[in-house]
Amino acid sequence: MAVIVYMTAPNPEEAERIGRTLVERRLAACVNVLGSIRSIYHWAGDIQTETETAFIAKTTDALVPALTEAVLELHPYEVPCVATLPITGGSAAFLGWIDEVTRKEP
Repeated sequence: MAVIVYMTAPNPEEAERIGRTLVERRLAACVNVLGSIRSIYHWAGDIQTETETAFIAKTTDALVPALTEAVLELHPYEVPCVATLPITGGSAAFLGWIDEVTRKEP
């Protein structure tokens, strides 16, 4: 099944670096770097507000563990956001492309 993995990074360069690596390793068929967001969150006992860059990967549920492991390896954050959302419908050709691209050997 195809899934979307939502992630954040401290800046566009980090998001692109991580995203490119995920695509090169065929852990994702595509990564979209969405742009600047404001994040408000609890950390170290305080409420923090930071500018981050959101990015999403299109992949398969079977690859989520390896993709997550790669993000944890590559990411500068101690606890990076990596959240998987199912794709419950859409273009059959697009969903097939995700499956095809992520199955090929690098």
